[in-house]
Amino acid sequence: MDAEHTEHHHGHGTHEQHDTHHEHQPGASWGMAASATLHCLTGCAIGEVLGMIIGTALGWGNLATVVLAVGLAFVFGYALTMRGVLKAGVGFRRALKVALAADTISIAVMEIIDNAVMLTVPGAMEAGLSSWLFWGALAFALAVAFVVTVPVNKWLIGRGSGHAVVHAYHH
Repeated sequence: MDAEHTEHHHGHGTHEQHDTHHEHQPGASWGMAASATLHCLTGCAIGEVLGMIIGTALGWGNLATVVLAVGLAFVFGYALTMRGVLKAGVGFRRALKVALAADTISIAVMEIIDNAVMLTVPGAMEAGLSSWLFWGALAFALAVAFVVTVPVNKWLIGRGSGHAVVHAYHH
């Protein structure tokens, strides 16, 4: 898509096309990957924390709480991405497709790591909302998920997928 886009705006010269292509997608810097991961983490964290709060407050078991947290993490993760794409004047269905393409792998990796950490920290899930153990474990889990997901996003962006898809709508 970038090559077509470039050709349309910058003439038909191969050399010029090549240079412009690199301006739009300079491989994937660690900064770009971290930014995409942070964006994803924001949505994930909102959903994850809400899910943990709701599940814990209702006295649900670990499985039900994790399922709710993961479900809400995907909802909020996609919603934040869609918000940016919708602002660019893209229709709802197209924005949803872009969000699904951009965030699915990133959110999935983040949620697997995050919930695995929460379940392996002894007593974290049972600690309750007033406990520093619960919140400390959740913050630690999100930090670990961030560190693991940055290289995944760097790889995805470098291949022209993941948040590279969203990046096209911010110009």
